[in-house]
Amino acid sequence: MHDNGPVRYGILGTTQAGRADGTPVALGGARLRALLTALALRPGRALPPEVLIADIWGADPPADASGALQALVGRLRRALGHAAVASADGGYRLCAEPDAIDLHRFERLVAEGGRALGEADPARAAALLDDALALWRGPALADLPDAGSWAAGAERRRLDAQRTRLAAELALGRADRALPQLHALCQEHPLDEPLQALRLRALRAAGRPAEALAAYEEIRTGLADRLGTDPGPELRALHAELLRPQPATRPSSPLPETASASGTPYGTGTGSPADASATDPAPGSAHPRRGNLRARLTSFVGRDADLAALRSDLAEHRLVTLLGPGGAGKTRLSQEGAESAAAALPDAWPHGVWLAELAPVDDPQTVPEAVLTALGARETVVRSSTAEGLRAATDATALDPLARLAEHCAGRRMLLVLDNCEHVIGAAAELAERLLAHCPGVTVLATSREPLAVPGEVLRPVEPLPDAVALRLLADRGAAARSGFRIEDDPAACTEICRRLDGLPLAVELAAARLRLLSPRQLADRLDDRFRLLTSGSRTVLPRQQTLRAVVDWSWDLTGEPERAVLRRLSVFSGGCDLAAAEEVCAGGGVDRREVAALLGSLIDKSLVVAAPAGKEDGDGRSGAGGQMRYQLLETVGEYAGERLDEAGERAGAERRHLVAYRELARTTDPLLRGPGQRAAMERLELEHDNLRTALRRAVAARDEHEALCLVLSLQWFWSLRDHRG
Repeated sequence: MHDNGPVRYGILGTTQAGRADGTPVALGGARLRALLTALALRPGRALPPEVLIADIWGADPPADASGALQALVGRLRRALGHAAVASADGGYRLCAEPDAIDLHRFERLVAEGGRALGEADPARAAALLDDALALWRGPALADLPDAGSWAAGAERRRLDAQRTRLAAELALGRADRALPQLHALCQEHPLDEPLQALRLRALRAAGRPAEALAAYEEIRTGLADRLGTDPGPELRALHAELLRPQPATRPSSPLPETASASGTPYGTGTGSPADASATDPAPGSAHPRRGNLRARLTSFVGRDADLAALRSDLAEHRLVTLLGPGGAGKTRLSQEGAESAAAALPDAWPHGVWLAELAPVDDPQTVPEAVLTALGARETVVRSSTAEGLRAATDATALDPLARLAEHCAGRRMLLVLDNCEHVIGAAAELAERLLAHCPGVTVLATSREPLAVPGEVLRPVEPLPDAVALRLLADRGAAARSGFRIEDDPAACTEICRRLDGLPLAVELAAARLRLLSPRQLADRLDDRFRLLTSGSRTVLPRQQTLRAVVDWSWDLTGEPERAVLRRLSVFSGGCDLAAAEEVCAGGGVDRREVAALLGSLIDKSLVVAAPAGKEDGDGRSGAGGQMRYQLLETVGEYAGERLDEAGERAGAERRHLVAYRELARTTDPLLRGPGQRAAMERLELEHDNLRTALRRAVAARDEHEALCLVLSLQWFWSLRDHRG
């Protein structure tokens, strides 16, 4: 059964196991992952039961802890193979080489990288350290209840690896590329003097000694305020070197950064710093960072995989669209991703990274003007003579902002972020296509709730946060809202909050703000009324981002009436539905049954409906519905759609159609349970079990004896086979 080669284990993040051929091993609940984490920490060592019990349950073990541990070991053996966990010396041992566990492989690679740097081989050191750091998927030992010093030590070694990797980057002569990450790490660890010294060296190597001196003064003040001490010898020696004049190492810019240097005449054109020389710096040479991205005021939690994927997309494609529902964090990811990509590809966009915020734009015709304004490229006309005035007045591009924008960008290599395109989707698509066709140096990163549908567009879905990352976000924002807040004080309630809010970052942040008033349990118990509860967003953001209702209202307002009818009727399903059920329940009242599929597609494009293959929903890798797609609403969208269903007075009719559809499904599938199609029939009923139970509850609530009895009689054999009778 387990013949796919040795198992590899991951404990740098959520605990994982996978076979050599890449097949993941399904692990059970939190206790099973905690057991595997404890064993993987010390591979090849026999651990006594009392050590494992303390690791798994901490100070609150169950009454029969030894029996519970034996049961967990049995489950782990069934998952990994009996030979993976051996009994030895009265305890248990994970039969694996250290290199099969990512933590121990990380430590080996870091040690080799450090030796390579010491042997003056920074390229090999960088490659080894990149491989080591890529192993991290989240907090170390995330599934061990009391990781304590183990996790703290792993995090220290991670910081050491990052520091050594950045030192290798400096040794390779790439100080500009190292500086963004150095700056971020120094903000996270302001008292780490070796890291701060590395940052000063990078600033000096990049030809920015004045910034290095200012950074030293900032470090000196911080150490004095926090620790009452002065910088150490290394920092003081660096400071002395910075004060001594250094020979010029950077070539001067070929042209001064003025409007006249661009070659643009002062008649009609763009007169702003954005119009500095279009002559590109030599590859690898330092050039000033340009653009209008602002510093973010809160930490960026999770999304490491999304950032890496986005960097790869932007390196290979010229139009990338971040697609997702309202509140999923597309705007923040676009800014972090653009900055990260610019740092990773320093020569790709020498004319900067520019953000055009389209959310405030009401008229699609003004989208080009909004982008011109964001680029600092307002039109300036100086008419020193009648002839020049006549030429300017008859210039076709002067009256066409899209043509002016294309002219402005034609000679530049830049990354343009178009944020919040969904309400002006047509104009944004036209603008993106024009720039891509006429400005070969421009790359466009868009955020939207539906695709731009421009040739060459690459879609990058922004999914809700996984549970562990959503919990980290709640912990971070909750601590900012209420001093002393900790997830560990009520992990069950905090997990419920994140799950019921679908892992949407904006919803989690709004919930965190309510922790000033409510405990996590009080907050979780009141999420049935989430739209009244989550109303305390930042005053400085757009009104549609200040409350949870406003977020969903914005998406609702962008739909037509047929789409709204289908969306609100989808709220009567439990656990999703297939296309046939959607057509049966959502048709009527002005919506033709043949239109439902197209309307569902439009709602999926607008990120209001989630579509996934039935086998994926089934959770076992098999398609229980012949490979059909399933359609589902996020809980927040479902609650909102349910309110709209009540307002439209359609609930009774939609619930009746739902009841009839699933009564018929149960009635026609029951005979198939007694023949060669039993397995497929059981999978189909299991897949639709939430809908079947919902239909039965509604029949009982309506005192519809006939429908209730028909459902019960049709399902009783299935319930017996699957032990659902309870």
